[in-house]
Order: sequence, then C-alpha cells, then structure tokens
Amino acid sequence: MYVLGGTSARHIAGNLARLLHQPMLHATYKRFPDNEFYIRLLERIDGEDVLLVQTAYPDEKIIELFLMQDAVHDAGAKTMTTVVPYFGYSRQDKRFEEGEAISARAIAQHISLHGDAVITVDPHKEHILKFFSIPAYSCSAVNTLAQYLKEKHIDFILAPDKGAKERAREAAGAIGCKYDYLEKTRIDGTTVSITPKTLDARDKQVAIIDDIISTGGTMAQSIKELKKQGAKKVFVACTHGLFVGTAKEKLLSAGCDEIIATDTIENEFSTVSAAECIAYLLEQTLPFA
Repeated sequence: MYVLGGTSARHIAGNLARLLHQPMLHATYKRFPDNEFYIRLLERIDGEDVLLVQTAYPDEKIIELFLMQDAVHDAGAKTMTTVVPYFGYSRQDKRFEEGEAISARAIAQHISLHGDAVITVDPHKEHILKFFSIPAYSCSAVNTLAQYLKEKHIDFILAPDKGAKERAREAAGAIGCKYDYLEKTRIDGTTVSITPKTLDARDKQVAIIDDIISTGGTMAQSIKELKKQGAKKVFVACTHGLFVGTAKEKLLSAGCDEIIATDTIENEFSTVSAAECIAYLLEQTLPFA
C-alpha cells in the first residue's frame, strides 16, 4: 500500500506511513500563474492499494483533493481509501432555511465519486457519514489529546457546553480525572456568567476540550471567567484548530496557558497527531491496511 499526502496533510500522512509501515507515494504539486492546481504521480500504482490523505479545508484544498483522487483512479490503483482528517463544510449538515445547499452532503457526494472508502476524524455530527455513497468511517482523537493533557497534571476536564459533555467524559476517563461542562447564566442584558456546572475551578489545573476552535471568542470568554474564579492554569484543546482571524490572540490574551490541537489542520499548535487513531481504524476495518 502507498500513502499519498496532499499539501494540507503532509505531516499526518507521513505519520500514517510510519505507523502503518508503508511507503509514501511521491507526487509533484504546483500551481499555475492563474492559481489552478496541478498534480502528477511519480510512481506507477496500477494494481496497488492507495491511502490518499488530504484535509478538505480551505476551499482550494478541496479542489486539490478531487484532482488527487482523479490522478490515483486514472493511474489504475486497485483500491483507494480517502482519509479526510478535517472534513470542511460539515457544519452545514441540514437545510436551516429554504433554498440552502446542504454543504456536507454536496462535498461528501463529490468525494464518493472515486474510491472505495472514506475516513474522517471527529466529524462535527456523526450522521454526515450517511451522505457518502461509499463506506465511510470516523475515528476520534480525544484519547490522543487526553494522553498529552495527562502529562500536564490536569485536575478536571471541561466541555464548552452540555452538548459536548461526552467528549469531556471520554477525555477524563483516559486521564483518570473528573469532568464537567461550562454553563452560561445570563445576569442581565449585557452580562453572561460562565462557570463549571458543579466543580470548583479555584486552584485547579483545568482543560477545556472541544472538536473545533474557529474564531475562539466563546473559548476566550470561558478562559477569562475560569481565571477570575481562581483557576491555576487553563489549557484549551481541540481536534481541529481553525484559529480564524485573531483567534490565537484572543485565547492568549484571555490567559490561556497552552493551546493544543492535532494535525488534522496543520498549524503552530499541532502538538499531537491524529494519525494514531486513523491508523488503528484502518487496521480494524480495512483488510489491506
């Protein structure tokens, strides 16, 4: 089996190749003066299994993904498994207003045109896997994040809201600590209090864990409140670190002691790799992995 890493997934693809003990498939990538994308595979892969790895974010990376799939398919690969560490557009998973596109379905249908299976990591909603017309699987990087946080001597894990409590419970179970979720209470028209539902943050080392950090506004507000309540240290951890605009500055200025993300989206905070959970899933579900 060959592992082909796209331009948005070089690090995670390399880690997957190492964990699976499989060679990398080399390719030439470039952009023309008008910014159109070009790919050329540099090895023959007819009759071979190929693991294609490319995060579908931002938009230009989605086009790269489609062209990578086309190149692998046209080169005669025996099987192609597409690993999409971060599945962009997954949050528009239903029609909220008349006339809207269901973006998650549209992208899933295009990815399904070529290939035999799809794998993604911590999708925003698990039911988006049903949008694919080929077998689709998900895995979670929560345990990998938890193992990193365990070294920080975390006292308890917090979910940013009640809906994300299960992720905090899973992480806390791996660490062996307590967990809770943050509850917002409106004081008046302009003031909102954010506190752990039951646990006391005073003199504690706390980690807030979520699937995605985008603009960082709500997370920054939560950090400030926890610090006001006497938390000794506040860490934030996520699978997918988008960090749009000034998100980094918001989190650090709020008093965040460390920002932790995986390499599903490669950036300066990609402290841990999601390759481990992907490799495990591949070995459990795909006979050629």
